[in-house]
Amino acid sequence: MISWIQRTFQQHFKVVFAVLLGLVIISFVFTIGAAPGIGRADRTGLKREFFGYNLSSQEDQQRLMGDAGLSANLQVGYGLEAEQVQNYAFQRAASLHLADSLHLPAATTTEITDQIKTLRAFAGQDGQFDPKRYATFRDNLKTNPRLTEADIARVIGDDVRADKVQKLLGGPGYVLQNDVKSQLSRADTSWTLATATVDYSSFNPTVTSTDTELTKFFEENAFRYEVSPRIVASYADFPATDYLSQVTFTDAEVRAHYDADPSRFPKPALDPKAPVAAKVDATADFAAVRSQVELALRFGRAQRLATKAASDFVFSLYEAKVTADSPALANLLAARKPPLKALAPFTRETGPVEFGTSAPSVAEEAFKLSKDRIYTEALPTRAGAAILFWKETQPARKPAFAEVRAKVAADYIENEKRKRFVELGRTLRGLIENRLKAGDTFEKAAVAAATGTSAKIETKALPAFTLRNRPQDLDYTVLSTLERLEQGHVSDLAIAADKGTFVYVVTKKTPDFSPSNPLYNETRTQLATYTSRLGSSAVLADIVANELKRSEPAVK
Repeated sequence: MISWIQRTFQQHFKVVFAVLLGLVIISFVFTIGAAPGIGRADRTGLKREFFGYNLSSQEDQQRLMGDAGLSANLQVGYGLEAEQVQNYAFQRAASLHLADSLHLPAATTTEITDQIKTLRAFAGQDGQFDPKRYATFRDNLKTNPRLTEADIARVIGDDVRADKVQKLLGGPGYVLQNDVKSQLSRADTSWTLATATVDYSSFNPTVTSTDTELTKFFEENAFRYEVSPRIVASYADFPATDYLSQVTFTDAEVRAHYDADPSRFPKPALDPKAPVAAKVDATADFAAVRSQVELALRFGRAQRLATKAASDFVFSLYEAKVTADSPALANLLAARKPPLKALAPFTRETGPVEFGTSAPSVAEEAFKLSKDRIYTEALPTRAGAAILFWKETQPARKPAFAEVRAKVAADYIENEKRKRFVELGRTLRGLIENRLKAGDTFEKAAVAAATGTSAKIETKALPAFTLRNRPQDLDYTVLSTLERLEQGHVSDLAIAADKGTFVYVVTKKTPDFSPSNPLYNETRTQLATYTSRLGSSAVLADIVANELKRSEPAVK
């Protein structure tokens, strides 16, 4: 084992290592819908067997999910979502149970080494095994007390056995000849295209509207104009500036505040004619911005004092057991200076504008208020702290047409413009096709077709490409039209965001569909592997479902 590790554990990089370490350190405690009881530490007395694991045991949960998470990371090169890890863990456990039932032997050193070379976690930029990354991974393992070389070897060895089971379950993977041709056609057809892009912003048709049309549009699209629920509230302000005089600190604390993140305090701009310092002088840098550091430290501590004062006031409200109509509330508020400040009614989405960038978090707390809970906890703000006092929650409502007439008119005009842009696309396409039949080039036909319209049009020629090796900057709008086009055809105007695009197929060359084409056999193998995986996954899913059902606790 040790000799194998020394010989083959030769790569990986720090980012992946950090992810793997996190997977091992963090406890995998999940609540699984299909498996009641997982993630419930209080059910230690109930045993639920699942292919050698007790799903009611936190220790077994961590072992099951930890191994699966590590395996998945090694295979795909990045962390998966919790639900993905959970599903993979169940099928992996089922595969290993079947491997034991079939008496499959443990993975050999050669098999483990070969498996390592296929793992994406150790692949370089070219997708191939990178010994340097593997070497970095091995070096990092030496200092990791929670993840050992033996753990990696065990997980990879189990993956080898699980793969063997999946191949047995999936079979050879049956593929029809038409499936291979279809995939080859999709991936390896050579396209030479020309495009004409119509600028939506330059298209400015004259749109008029009457009140009758606007009213009808308003009624048909009433959902657009519904006013969200709004909170009516006031607040007690605790500005940090009221507490600045109470703040004290030492020189050492000022320097420590600076050293914690010097990038927050950039030095004043230097004279461009001044000589550049030969080396960084941290003391001089600090001296240049000391006043900024002191101000930031003082204000930060004043904010904390403001928040504490607000919390103390909330506690006094709690002790007095105040309610919306309580005299105690009125007395406490009257005794406090300054008095409450009114807020403009606000929605959850906008928040109170009076709080600036703190508005979203303030709104989140405000919408927890009601007649049964009329004040918030102390809320930190950029200016200090605040406490909100609820007055009422205005329900959602449909506004009168007169309230939103301006917005309805703008939406109506935009809607009509979009409809006319689509109509323009149909017209231009017909004109372009007619001029192509007359012998014009696509570029000349497109420019001529747009003459007399307000829309600007730009043409572009694209060199030959296949979808297997397409340009990285190729617009998805262009790709989405290809399946419906043949050589010499022009697409409909494909509209996306602020433009519409015509695609013209200059040439379309399909690949060789005969079995003598190396790509034919390669594609067939890929499809066979895919269908085999689908088959084995379906079988394993049934096995997992049956096992979970078998061990499901009886309902009393």
